[in-house]
Amino acid sequence: LPCDSCKYLGWCDIEDHGVRGNQLHCPRVREGPSEEELFFRREEHALKKRKQVTDTEKWEKRMQENWENCAELNLSFQDLGDPYQLENFKRILQRLIRVEKLWLVDNSLTDLSAIRLPRCRELNVNKNHFTSFKQLPKMPQIQHLSLAENNIVTLSGISDFKHTPLESLILKRNPCEFQERYRQLVFSSLPNLKILDGIPKLPEDCSPPEIRFFYKMCTIL
Repeated sequence: LPCDSCKYLGWCDIEDHGVRGNQLHCPRVREGPSEEELFFRREEHALKKRKQVTDTEKWEKRMQENWENCAELNLSFQDLGDPYQLENFKRILQRLIRVEKLWLVDNSLTDLSAIRLPRCRELNVNKNHFTSFKQLPKMPQIQHLSLAENNIVTLSGISDFKHTPLESLILKRNPCEFQERYRQLVFSSLPNLKILDGIPKLPEDCSPPEIRFFYKMCTIL
């Protein structure tokens, strides 16, 4: 929150309101600094003294967050500067059991392989630090996946999406884009794919991905 005395408080910590997580369009979900970190920053005044939280209060907070009922959620630009903030971020992702459209742009993410998004149809993880398809969440219903501006070097692991309904894939500005016969390799690995990097599947994209030798025969009379 912008107010100096409340800048490290979450909306759940504010009294007398009924706003739930699935009502927020672009929430900031990273946690504020610990009391020790605030002490070193000389900002201990910014965090109210923490009281002992009861199990009832924990349950009420969980119900107010209500991440399980989010259908569309934008968690981009979270600025996850500390490990405990990333842990809280992943904790929320694990609760997104009904999310269908999810944006996680520019969060310096490297590995979400432990996350499962059972209903996710559209995921945007542009401008992160993924190096492999195996570092992505499990998404059995994915249809549209955008991975632009990551660091994916090879197409290893792309076949994990072979049995999904993936129709559109964006890999622009990844090193793998410069791989020889790149488009043929991608389409041969993903039979349901219709669009790659914004370009529909072309006839030349259907040719065999690798032809090493050509043999010619002739008859000498």
